[in-house]
Amino acid sequence: MDSEPSPANRKKNTTIAIVGRPNVGKSTLFNRLIGKRLAVIAKEAGTTRDRIQQPFSIEGYDLELVDTGGLQSGSKKDIEADVEKQAKIAIEKADVILFVTDSIQNLTSDDFAVASILRRKKEHVILVANKCDHPNIEENIYSVYELGFSEPVQVSAIHKIGLDILEGAIRDKLKELGIKSKKKSRKKIENKEESLKISILGRPNAGKSSLVNSLIGEDRVIVSDIPGTTRDATDIEIDYKDSHFTIIDTAGIRKRGKIERGIEKFSILRCKDAIHRSDISVVLLDATEPITSQDLHIIEFALKERNGIILAINKFDLIDGEARERILRKLRYKCDFLPWAPVVFISAKNKKNIYNLLDEAVKIKESRLKEIPTPKFNAFLEKTTMKHLPASTGRFRAKVLYGNQAGTNPPRFIVFTKKASSLHFSYKRYVENELRKEFGFEGTPISITFRENSSN
Repeated sequence: MDSEPSPANRKKNTTIAIVGRPNVGKSTLFNRLIGKRLAVIAKEAGTTRDRIQQPFSIEGYDLELVDTGGLQSGSKKDIEADVEKQAKIAIEKADVILFVTDSIQNLTSDDFAVASILRRKKEHVILVANKCDHPNIEENIYSVYELGFSEPVQVSAIHKIGLDILEGAIRDKLKELGIKSKKKSRKKIENKEESLKISILGRPNAGKSSLVNSLIGEDRVIVSDIPGTTRDATDIEIDYKDSHFTIIDTAGIRKRGKIERGIEKFSILRCKDAIHRSDISVVLLDATEPITSQDLHIIEFALKERNGIILAINKFDLIDGEARERILRKLRYKCDFLPWAPVVFISAKNKKNIYNLLDEAVKIKESRLKEIPTPKFNAFLEKTTMKHLPASTGRFRAKVLYGNQAGTNPPRFIVFTKKASSLHFSYKRYVENELRKEFGFEGTPISITFRENSSN
């Protein structure tokens, strides 16, 4: 087990948890309040499973808003029990709780079960009657008082009705509880923006959620043998050594032909958005199974977004040293287009080598931000072309003239040439390989554009 302490030791922020039975509109309300479509929404009950947490601001307050899975009455098994556990953890940690009900339906046993759970934190609860724009609201709104809480705040999350009144009620509740507003300083905001975003990718059941829980030191996301347990892309912030990270757990990506319409399709869209938002992608592979075309397809997603990439071989403690060498050879053969990506053997379940992923991520961040001075880059080009001149194609021979770095994150270079169209693709690959040997750039794609020099 790693000797590093768990990095999940950030100071607790003021949190607002959204709770209620399944399908009352909790995730819709969550998305409306944070101002973006983060939580997956579907008509199917039980869509949300993990705790999803996002920054949320009300005048004078910077808060954390938490979406939870639906609470139900009666005995539960497997995932349902895990969902309830996550929701109850959110309730215990929350400063204010938004108890959401469906105002167009009669109260159910599940509503009363939630009310029973919240009873001992009654002074922290704001009752929210959702779907108040429905014509049948008058028939059911007064029954909400039977739950035993204060007058409900009437909203329509889907049509953005009553949200300003709800925000006012939250602000009043915070003042009532003696929670003072704490606007984050500019320094803290800048630090937050510098967070290194890492998306955890892989096939279903590769161990992504186990890895996230091990990294943060708590059971934050549900772990199950049932494929497709994770549906939302869950952002979790942690500190490790001197760096701040945002770890993004994602849904497992299956083959295109096996992706079902509805919830799973939206989960994949959230996953792609998580890749787009992240700087580095950790692609989790299973040491007990051969690498598949689907694994390569997932790597493709990350490469398309020009992310830094770490290949993590999970469950390495279940195989011997000879098998590890064999896996590494096969991996390098099948991923010959990724010679620059570091490979880390880990055990997410037993927390072995997991912090090596964060150490590698910091190195990759440095590579992505590396800047090569123009004189140094041109000296490199001169040395490289002298060692191996471009081959001629037909009557013309391309000639490398000069170049410069055009950007970072990921690193981008422009090389001006004479007769650029005559340059063979293999020479471009040669220049990239030499550039990596000279300056590193481990773990990140780099872009080299060969451009025709228009001047005489």
